Amino acid sequence: MKILVTGDAGFIASHITDKYRALGHTVVSVDNRHKKPIDINDAEKLIALFKKEKPDIVNHHAAIAEVVKSLNNPLPTFQTNVLGTVNVLMAAGACGTVKKFIFASTGGAIYGSPKKIPADESSPVTPLSPYGISKHLGEEVITFYAKIFGFEYLIFRYPNVYGPRQNPKGEAGVVAIFSELMKNGKQPTIYGDGTKARDYVYVDDIVRANVAALRKGKNEILNIGWGRKITDRKIFDEIQKNLKFVGEPVLAPYRTGEVYQIALDAAKALRTIGWKPTISFEAGVKRHIQKTYGRIGIL
Repeated sequence: MKILVTGDAGFIASHITDKYRALGHTVVSVDNRHKKPIDINDAEKLIALFKKEKPDIVNHHAAIAEVVKSLNNPLPTFQTNVLGTVNVLMAAGACGTVKKFIFASTGGAIYGSPKKIPADESSPVTPLSPYGISKHLGEEVITFYAKIFGFEYLIFRYPNVYGPRQNPKGEAGVVAIFSELMKNGKQPTIYGDGTKARDYVYVDDIVRANVAALRKGKNEILNIGWGRKITDRKIFDEIQKNLKFVGEPVLAPYRTGEVYQIALDAAKALRTIGWKPTISFEAGVKRHIQKTYGRIGIL
């Protein structure tokens, strides 16, 4: 089948694109970082591309995913994550061939500080940042336009995803950031006392969910996660062990807008598309370091 992937030059979507192609699918790329870029904020170019390529499925990963920056300057986040998503939906409707719309949302930022952890899909949506709000609004416009245009949707609420190709210079991606710093003999910074915790899933497990989504799951919102909390200190300790780093992290104040602790209940994903995580955090960190830097440390 023909699949149009937005944001495919990015960390997660690049792995998904590689897998789709390996399975024999035709992939149409939409990303503003290509040599011939197409930005999801350019509605006219998007419609022309959709009408030319006539995709069967859209996998929409293009987004601005920066919590702190969204607090300081929310407009680019809303422009890309909400209005850009509307542009992709309108283009999908205009071409008339799209049967399913797969969307990368967020579980970590949408639920805010849930009373129950792990949070399931019935947990209240209480985002603490414009980024979280933008992803929830993206979900809302998808469910609306899917009905208008008559295609199915499947929305994934992701945990913290990590693995090779993740940007070690960005705001997010603590595994990549810590690994790069420790590899170069520098101390990572932990915001808080080390007890801040997230649900971490290795990118290959995320790819499996996106492969399953091609044929399973209709008009659903699904958490993707282990349901386990991994603290910042645990991340530091695991990477330190692998890289044989000598030293301690720098502690800094908590950052506004960041969730203190979250983990995602993915029982619905197992029932709906047969997905569950398979790569433990310890094994995932080893894979990330090996594939990014080669066999170093204890590997």
